[in-house]
Amino acid sequence: MRFSNVRETARAVAETVLIRTDADIVEARRCMRDLAKPLELSSGDLAMVATAVSELARNILVYAGGGTIDLSLIDQNSHRGVLVVAQDEGPGIADIELAMQDGYSTSNGLGLGLPGSDRLMDEFDLVSEVGVGTTVTAKKWAPG
Repeated sequence: MRFSNVRETARAVAETVLIRTDADIVEARRCMRDLAKPLELSSGDLAMVATAVSELARNILVYAGGGTIDLSLIDQNSHRGVLVVAQDEGPGIADIELAMQDGYSTSNGLGLGLPGSDRLMDEFDLVSEVGVGTTVTAKKWAPG
């Protein structure tokens, strides 16, 4: 068991967006912006989180055919932020290190989705198992 003196709490998931169509990607982005409003993030930070959500949702649609985006507000030692959990039950990622390199794509895309999302968020964790699926957990902290 891992112990830490850092206390992190997540409010119940505020929004779960099922990702099945392009319209769902837009909805996930909108839900994230609405959820994050009380955090008083800068317009730049809001745009970064919205872009990361879009990229993660697009990957779910393209590579897995569907999945979910869970959005929550979090509080860690009075430091508030937004938590994004993108999950699918798709084919998984065989080589995560390669997938996290700029320019790598198996769908003829630009190969910027995962590494770009990593750069846009303050914390980023990707767990994937071939034949089981992929979960990305990302956080953006409010200033202060």
